[in-house]
Amino acid sequence: MSEQFALQMKGIVKEYFGNKVLKGVDLCVKPGEIHGLLGENGAGKSTLMNVLFGMPVIYSTGGFRGEILIGSKKQNIKSPQDAMNLGIGMVHQEFMLIKGFTITENIKLNREITKENIVSRFFGKKLETLDFENMNKDSRKALDKLGLSVDEYVKIAGLPIGYMQFVEIAREIDKQNIKLLIFDEPTAVLTESEASKLLDSMKKIADSGIAILFITHRLDEVMRITDNITVLRDGELVKTVRTKDTNIKELAQAMVGRKLKSYKKNVARDMKDEVIMSIKNLNVNMPAEIVNGVDIDIRKGEILGIGGLAGQGKIGIANGIMGLYESSGEVIYQGEKLELNNTKDSLKKSIAFVSEDRRGVGLLLDSSIELNIAMTAMQIHKSFLRNLILISQKNTAKIRAHAQDMIKKLDIRCTGAKQLVKRLSGGNQQKICLARALTLNPNILFISEPTRGIDIGAKKIILELLLKLNQETNMTIIITSSELAELRSICDRIAIIYEGQVEGILNPDDSDEDFGLMMAGEYNKVHKGESV
Repeated sequence: MSEQFALQMKGIVKEYFGNKVLKGVDLCVKPGEIHGLLGENGAGKSTLMNVLFGMPVIYSTGGFRGEILIGSKKQNIKSPQDAMNLGIGMVHQEFMLIKGFTITENIKLNREITKENIVSRFFGKKLETLDFENMNKDSRKALDKLGLSVDEYVKIAGLPIGYMQFVEIAREIDKQNIKLLIFDEPTAVLTESEASKLLDSMKKIADSGIAILFITHRLDEVMRITDNITVLRDGELVKTVRTKDTNIKELAQAMVGRKLKSYKKNVARDMKDEVIMSIKNLNVNMPAEIVNGVDIDIRKGEILGIGGLAGQGKIGIANGIMGLYESSGEVIYQGEKLELNNTKDSLKKSIAFVSEDRRGVGLLLDSSIELNIAMTAMQIHKSFLRNLILISQKNTAKIRAHAQDMIKKLDIRCTGAKQLVKRLSGGNQQKICLARALTLNPNILFISEPTRGIDIGAKKIILELLLKLNQETNMTIIITSSELAELRSICDRIAIIYEGQVEGILNPDDSDEDFGLMMAGEYNKVHKGESV
């Protein structure tokens, strides 16, 4: 019976410092099957995959209980190298690429092809030369399978995030002995067309006999591509079901254990014409998200959406205003000119920012939850400090009380305020970034990709919190998102960015056709009577 499965995980139990995060989970995947793995952030999905892939965090915290069978044989996987030797590949949610290397160098890392030279003939194989010609051929073959036209000799640094995701996948499918591929939120950073292309590629990979574990929060994708689905909740197996026997509503309810109500913005809210921030000819030199002269007025108290396809510049606007990338132009905030290229000046003027890059920009991964939440407010506003005669000392009790309040308000799944942020799931890390921004009590909040990689329940919590802050405190919120449906559900206006400029501004209830034309840069041509 075991031989019909590429993978069997039986009775997997894992504890972190007395907190049981996996409670006897079973998971079976057949060769050539695409198996969906669902659950809210903190449900145990990432921990289960860390067990399977032999990640160091599992064995540095006491190991696990249960059995793993690859094919019909029980395996003791104690390192990622063990997993790879058994034919297991993983495309991680957070990129594992070396940005200074080319695409080929990343794809072939630790599996380089070499060729003889004069020196190696006398002194051994270790002095052989890298065979870039054949490595490039292999890389080109893997990239072509994914429909990616970028040249294999291009460096990773500066590539759009979506391209980086495809390179991650190309690296795995280039391996010769792959039996099982784990995709951890592979479409979270992709545009709709890129995601569709990736799903098609996954089907081709599965058709070749490779088993695929597909971890995602996009339930429509799960229904489209998977054969079977396993749902986890709070570390327990809720159910495994054939995809054709379920639907999105049932899956959502199984994930969160309760019925979900839709969120709606208060359409009766009175909008003012007062401009809180005026952006004029903003230019931002952000790799793959260059901004070329953005002009837009932001109204006080509104929720403004910024949308557009990947690489068109939407992400660069907030990063430029907050001084993370070199920028020029003019930003007038509450009647005063904002000093560009000065992050501290923006923060001191009650402008907060939640970056799309939570691990690279947003978090101190080796520090506690409570310190991450309080750190920026301590530096900018001298909050959470006791002022002594000559020095200031952090007020640990006040920091902890505030962190515990944020943990409750944002439903952060953790063992407590002292837990290290790197031990949290991606969605809970995102909530920590938001908590830190809100601790600044900002008048205006820029938030980029707020629900990227976040499950349906957590997404609802964050979007409802943003609505509540906007409606109860009149906080001005600017949301940059690749999820157009998300922007249309919560925003008062939506600015679409195309080729680094504002193509136009639409209302949420404008037609799908208008949104599509604007994102393609064709809206103004069509409405001026020009040929498309």
